This record gives sequence, C-alpha cells and structure tokens, in this order.
Amino acid sequence: MRKKLGAFREDTLYQGDALALLPKIPEGSIDLIVTDPPFAIDFRAQRLNYNRKGSNVIEGYREIPEEEYGEFTRAWMVEAARVLAPTGSMYLFSGWNRLRDILEGIDAAGLTTINHLIWKYQFGVFTKKKYVTSHYHILFVVKDPKQYTFNKMDHYPEDVWVINREYWKGRKKTPTKLPPELVRKILMYSSNPDDLVLDPFLGSGTVAVVAQQEGRHFLGFEIVPDYLAFANECLQKR
Repeated sequence: MRKKLGAFREDTLYQGDALALLPKIPEGSIDLIVTDPPFAIDFRAQRLNYNRKGSNVIEGYREIPEEEYGEFTRAWMVEAARVLAPTGSMYLFSGWNRLRDILEGIDAAGLTTINHLIWKYQFGVFTKKKYVTSHYHILFVVKDPKQYTFNKMDHYPEDVWVINREYWKGRKKTPTKLPPELVRKILMYSSNPDDLVLDPFLGSGTVAVVAQQEGRHFLGFEIVPDYLAFANECLQKR
C-alpha cells in the first residue's frame, strides 16, 4: 500500500519553491532524498559551460545569496528530516565553498552522517591562480543510524567515486546535471523497488528519470518553470 502524500501525487513533478512545498509533505513519507541544492556561487547560465555554447544552456538558474545560505540550508534540511521515513536516508551534494553550511544544517536537522563521499569527475572550470576543482562532496546522512537501507552491492564499497560528467554537445541542458550513473549507484545502495525518492531541487530531473527506470517512485520540486518542463520531457522520452 502506497504512502499518502497529502496534496501531492507520487511519480509527479511540481513547480514551486522547495521551502514552501516541503512542509506540505506528510511526516515520514519519503524513503530516500537525493538532491543537488544551489551552492551560493556566482553561476551564470549563459557562460561557456564545459565547452557548450551558451545558447544550448537553459536560462533561469537561480541561486541563494551567500548571506542567506546558512539559514536557507537549515530550513530545508529540517523539513527534509521531518518527511524522511524512520529508515530513510538522504544524499546531498555540496561544493567545498558551502560545505560548512551543509554540515551545520545536518546537525540542526538532527540527522546523522554515515559517510562523506567524494565524487571525482573528469574536468572543471579553468583557473589561473588556484587548483582546478574537479570533485563534489556527497553527504550520506540518515534519520536513525541504527536502522536504514543499505544494500551492500560490493565487497569493498569505497567512499571515492570516479564517475565522468556527461558531455552534452549541441543539446539543450540545464547548467548543472548529475550523471545518471551516479544517481543510479545511490539508488541501488540506498533504496529498494517501490520506494519513494524525493528531489526537492530537481534541476534537469535526473533523479526522477533514474528512479523511474529502476522501479522506484519519485516526487520532485523545481522553482524554474523551464527546468520543470525540461525534466518532464526527459521523463516522457524514457
């Protein structure tokens, strides 16, 4: 029997602010959250992003002002913890520049960090006077450290994942996009068929698409209408 989602329906994407929509999800109804929230960086959607023409990057990317990022992070994480099932977990992505806010948000939400994963990808933005950043942090956190879903698929599962970004030359995309291989790995380890997976900062919709492919149910929120339309297109192409 499926969980009741109040105003929402499973396997559906919704347009709106995650801070406004998360409180409407019933408590304890989400099995897994996988999300890549805004990083509070000066990211311009029309720049030459990884050798793609700016015209191929969908406009509208919205960031959180740096001075508001800590409060924003704590607010959405407290709600995320509330909606997680007792055995639920969350994987959230962070750049190094906002990692402290993310860690403080985890503590404020009463969640427990199980692993601090590193995602190493194949390229970064060119720099002149500092090292090129070519990795993201992934925080694997749970509601109850004594009981949570973890399907140990490898004998020796390491905490550094080397997974290349996709190279989408000549095709429309959002400024940031998670590789399906990365999301699939998370879903295989930390969810089971028919589980409900939430992404409150949907972006291009990779989490929803991979969840659908792998027999999981999904729920997604996105504040930018064009991104939501793009995500729904990706779902329909499956």
